[in-house]
Amino acid sequence: MKVDVRHTSHPEAVRGFDTETLRRHFLVETVFAGGDVRLTYSHYDRMVIGGAMPVGEALPLSAPAAIGQATFLAERELGVLNVGGKGSISVDGKAYDLAKYDCLYIGKGATDIRFESADANDPAKFYLVSTPAHASYPTVLLTRDQARHQTPGEAETANKRSIYQYIHPEVCQSCQLTMGLTMLEAGSVWNTMPSHTHDRRMEAYLYFDLAADQRVFHLMGEPQETRHMLVANEQAIISPPWSIHSGAGTKNYSFIWAMAGDNKSFTDMDHIAVGDLR
Repeated sequence: MKVDVRHTSHPEAVRGFDTETLRRHFLVETVFAGGDVRLTYSHYDRMVIGGAMPVGEALPLSAPAAIGQATFLAERELGVLNVGGKGSISVDGKAYDLAKYDCLYIGKGATDIRFESADANDPAKFYLVSTPAHASYPTVLLTRDQARHQTPGEAETANKRSIYQYIHPEVCQSCQLTMGLTMLEAGSVWNTMPSHTHDRRMEAYLYFDLAADQRVFHLMGEPQETRHMLVANEQAIISPPWSIHSGAGTKNYSFIWAMAGDNKSFTDMDHIAVGDLR
């Protein structure tokens, strides 16, 4: 297991970041590594994101020093969404099978978590998001068909998309974690435009279903001090609560979003008119 710790950055400091510094603070370049669990611990709302990619024996989820507990979920909850081949997750001895786009919520207190692929030649890629938890809720397996489905956007504005809300108050109980999947239709490239911030919650993105020679221009920063990063397939972004988080791809793509903070209200956001961005 490899763990990277990211500290918070004041927006005034970020105004002076060059490209390399911006990427070092907010971009996770390697989420999945064969036969390993990779984690990034963010001090924004203590969210942990990462990837488990088993190619042989099952991979256990141990507790790194940054967690400060004997087990990973002693004081945390966990959302897992598979973006690879078929696999399974064992939670205290009970196995859950996950195909691509299936999600598993695991509540606080589970002690033995193990990840396994059905076929090492087509390994599962389990994307992990964990937040602190105050209560224990049941483990729930959710398929894409069971998620709350929305279809915002228009072809004329190149942002027609499907939003699948998995870990959401109307679908699955959690303490503070919300998590879902957005898929842009062919010909659409914009996500979260018009843009917004939500100062009460931070967010993380995993971009995927993107060809190796394509990129997403991820926009971040204060509304009047925007910055951008070029993001490749299966790379992740840590988005501070004070930052916008829009993006435009060179082709359509998918991304997993996850939020943590003061509430679980998906619509709690401060909208910003396109003409007000700088």
